[in-house]
Amino acid sequence: MKTKNQFNIIFFILIILVPLFEAKAQKEPGYQAAIDHAYTKYKDLKEGKNADYIKELATVDSNIYGIAIVTVDGKVYTKGNLDERVSIQSISKVFTLARVIEESGPRALAEKIGVDATGLRFNSIVAIELQKGKEINPLVNPGAIAAVSMVKGNDSVAKWKNILDTHNAFAGTKLKLNMPVYISEAGDNLRNQAIAHLLYAYGRLYFDPVQSTDVYTKQCAINVNAKDLAVMASTLANGGINPVTGEKVVSPETCAFTMGIMSTAGLYDDSGQWLYAVGLPGKSGVGGGIIAVCPGKFGIAVISPPLNEVGNSVKAQKTIFDIVKELDVNPYHVTPKKK
Repeated sequence: MKTKNQFNIIFFILIILVPLFEAKAQKEPGYQAAIDHAYTKYKDLKEGKNADYIKELATVDSNIYGIAIVTVDGKVYTKGNLDERVSIQSISKVFTLARVIEESGPRALAEKIGVDATGLRFNSIVAIELQKGKEINPLVNPGAIAAVSMVKGNDSVAKWKNILDTHNAFAGTKLKLNMPVYISEAGDNLRNQAIAHLLYAYGRLYFDPVQSTDVYTKQCAINVNAKDLAVMASTLANGGINPVTGEKVVSPETCAFTMGIMSTAGLYDDSGQWLYAVGLPGKSGVGGGIIAVCPGKFGIAVISPPLNEVGNSVKAQKTIFDIVKELDVNPYHVTPKKK
């Protein structure tokens, strides 16, 4: 009798619990499976080449390939090279931009820098001349240097600390400067110095041009891996609260304005093609990283140094496209409701 009662209890528990586990399994997105599928598909891809206009970037291991997704509830999914770090480069523009919006407000950013895509190369001097320093966008070099000049701080040391602290808070860890990349870039950034002086001449730079350029160069040389970048992206996805540390970094409003600019100008000359294909706010860097933000769900990052002719990682673009498609999180892909 006792055995029969135990059997009935176990049977009853299974009847109740099994459907619950099945329902949970059905609702749980297949993040790891999507990452694994993309990694297997693209790990042997050999297209593109490392950036070489910054000499130190040409020496980075072109076989680095790391993928990470961090959800807004702090779950982490990874594959590939997570120990290898590369310089963040232009992805840093996103987080300095967010700091400027948080400190000075979205209107100040729109008025003092601009938010429209320039329609010209990311380091174009012509774009400055055409608009006399207006409407230069904080995700291209002129606007990014102007954004650095707007960051709160009485001197370059204070501004740099503010920027590095911001990146640390977004990443949930202490990030370090890649000194060889910084030295290499600082010794060959004459074009950016010219951009800064031209902006200053038009009254569109708000701090010393030489020091602004130097701090901008430093922020581009911050070292990151794919997980660092994914946590940073997921902080934007989570309305400004780091989902791993629980720290509030910026406001939800700041995240919304930041992601809006990422959508229109995040991938250099291919920004339109990126949004057309992926549908998520993204940002690339010539160090080989790309981040994308799925608001309210997750941040994703991929690092692979070989770039296409525009300056975007070949593997990273393909990887994120496939993962977004498999997870069906393109917000513009809507399943019609049936009557």
